[in-house]
Amino acid sequence: MTAQLINREQTFELHSSQRILLVEDNDINRMLLSDYLSFFKYHVESLTSGHNFFTKIEIFKPDLILLDLKLPGIDGYSLLTEVKQHPKYLKIPIIIVSAFAFAADKERAMKLGARRYFVKPVNLSELLLVIGEELTCCQI
Repeated sequence: MTAQLINREQTFELHSSQRILLVEDNDINRMLLSDYLSFFKYHVESLTSGHNFFTKIEIFKPDLILLDLKLPGIDGYSLLTEVKQHPKYLKIPIIIVSAFAFAADKERAMKLGARRYFVKPVNLSELLLVIGEELTCCQI
């Protein structure tokens, strides 16, 4: 993740009102992603596990969720499955950011309803562009 994070030729819209819920148990990854997205004016809240996941969704009302698959307690696959079973959460795009690099992991997550899948270490510029695309797509 030490590669060039921002290409000067790229233009980014500021999304000061858009909320991203980040579910990531690794402190460094969570802080990096949170700081990076906050720099681009997203409002970011984070969880270190699936504990209180649905309470956080109800209170925070995220426009998008970044979800790790390997979490303490309950895994990301289970959270993804549960989210997609709630009609009022169906429109929230979920992007997986995981160390699971096998094609079977990606296929499983996509079948469960993930919109995109990134393998760590993630290209932050690419992630930022995909987040923008997903948020634009879901607002139409």
